[in-house]
Amino acid sequence: MTTKSDLRRYPRHTALYSAKYTVKSGTYRDLIGNVSAGGIYIYTRRRIKNGQKISLRFPIVAFDTRTSIIGTVVRSQDRGFAVMFDNPIEERIPKVARYNRS
Repeated sequence: MTTKSDLRRYPRHTALYSAKYTVKSGTYRDLIGNVSAGGIYIYTRRRIKNGQKISLRFPIVAFDTRTSIIGTVVRSQDRGFAVMFDNPIEERIPKVARYNRS
């Protein structure tokens, strides 16, 4: 049996920090629930429609280091939405700061 986590290319990591993002309806700031090199989940009560482009700014290495990422909203729910990045961010994180599973 294939589970949802088996379908993900990159492992997700729990996160709870702020992201600033821009979609068609405006620019907002909400909390990130989890992040991977290929996508992110943002907690919000806003209705963000599937399929739209999104520009995100959030810390990936340290709170004073923010980068802009472009993606697409792939799932929208009552408590948030999921984004798939156009380009994985793994290459943009310095090797010394990458998550180490050991």
